[in-house]
Amino acid sequence: MLFAGESWMKHTIHMKGFDQFHTTEYEEGAGEFLAALDREGFPVTYIRGHEISSRFPRTMTELDEFDVVVLSDIGSNSFLLPDETFLRSERSPNRLALLRDWTRAGGGLVMIGGYMSFTGIDGKARFGMTPLADVLPVAMLDHDDRIEESEGIKADFDRPTHEVLGGTPAEWPSLLGYNRVIAKPEATTVARAGDDPLLVVGQAGEGRSVAFTSDLAPHWAPPEFVGWPHYQQFWASVLRWAARASS
Repeated sequence: MLFAGESWMKHTIHMKGFDQFHTTEYEEGAGEFLAALDREGFPVTYIRGHEISSRFPRTMTELDEFDVVVLSDIGSNSFLLPDETFLRSERSPNRLALLRDWTRAGGGLVMIGGYMSFTGIDGKARFGMTPLADVLPVAMLDHDDRIEESEGIKADFDRPTHEVLGGTPAEWPSLLGYNRVIAKPEATTVARAGDDPLLVVGQAGEGRSVAFTSDLAPHWAPPEFVGWPHYQQFWASVLRWAARASS
């Protein structure tokens, strides 16, 4: 599995009366998710957000090393503006077009929600304007798509026995938000928040794609979800379904 995203840097200005100073921190959000996959025995290549320009595959041959590619909380610009193009105005492969073609050829694609997933905060993730929109099982809004639910939301299940759930209970701990999307007519909505899709699966040529519109970690996935006894089994099942792999 190739996993990309879920890392960030924070630059903070501390104001103390007349004086100020700056601090910088680097953080990652996928620790429990990656630990769960490690316990399942999944070999994972992790590409952090700031590494995408240099490390994300540029050829079909490189992508063919993987069964599943997961994007989580990392916007489209990180793929569309590699260093050689943004800094030096050099031509470079469109890695989202490459990922689309790889999925259609039989790969498994999973997008997990977040502030830089789907359309994202202030519309900055903008995947709906990229080639990847062709193979995701959902259509995306053309504006900020975040739904913040501080009181918590419960999922309703249209397909409680769908294979992608891997036999996990059709009852999730509360979530605190998600990206609003529209399920494509040919896709299957497995779980919803009201009328909005939470888990959608679909075919993409010879491949499969999955959209989980909430989060794998805080803040939209609170400790109750991350610590859910079926958290590991659920994500392992999602990835196996996308890869057409047996347990």
